[in-house]
Amino acid sequence: MLHTADRLTFSGADRVHPAPTGADAIATRIAERKRGPIESLDVCREGTSRGFDRRLGTRRCCPEVLRGAAFVVSAEMVPRTRTDAVAVRIPRRRFTTEEYHRMGEAGVLSANDRVELLDGEIVRMSPIGTPHASTVARLNALFSRRLGGRATIWVQNPIVLDRYSEPQPDLCVLHARADFYSSAHPRPREVLLAVEVMDTSRGYDRTLKLPLYARAELREVWLLDLKGQTIEVYTRPALRGYREQQTLARGGALAPRAFPSVRFRVNELLG
Repeated sequence: MLHTADRLTFSGADRVHPAPTGADAIATRIAERKRGPIESLDVCREGTSRGFDRRLGTRRCCPEVLRGAAFVVSAEMVPRTRTDAVAVRIPRRRFTTEEYHRMGEAGVLSANDRVELLDGEIVRMSPIGTPHASTVARLNALFSRRLGGRATIWVQNPIVLDRYSEPQPDLCVLHARADFYSSAHPRPREVLLAVEVMDTSRGYDRTLKLPLYARAELREVWLLDLKGQTIEVYTRPALRGYREQQTLARGGALAPRAFPSVRFRVNELLG
């Protein structure tokens, strides 16, 4: 869980990291004087904020301010020279899924925050545009119709990859369960297929989420590229990525490995 001593700073692309201590803290303060203040935040056990530090001063703020300010990245926080980038070494504290959920219970994260936990970092997801939303609705209808009661179709809901990752794929095909996973989020062994729709998130899905899926041994992942009008199929997961990958264009067809007799046309999936 989070403790009073866990002082956090906002650093990197919509990610939350712990504040540096010792020699790293001194280096950080020197860099602050060069390029302006870095906002930081103390979070206590109850999830309430204890103040924003500007340089060496502190002012109090309330949980509402915390919720409004969380995960906002300022250009001031990015090193402006190669010297600054080398001098400021920020140690990272990875959040566990348990801590991630406690943030929600404490009000640090609200239901309106579109975030997911990836390798211990809380990352803001891209807004869902109309083409993306429409494609997810189409996939839901197609998979539900073709698979019927043989699987549970899990749409934009969390899955737990490991202790530090809880992403929300656009769609998952899960082992059918009578309780519809009411006791706990699905684990990798229960995910037969994960599907991500890529519109504005192409680099994010390929470079950040896909390696995590492989490391957790999700057996099959489809990436629907709305701009490229292709579907990328990844199978045979390994520690460093998927060992097999194929790209299908319009006119092609594919089937999940878990249900080889259930075929989908690329045209109907992309719309």
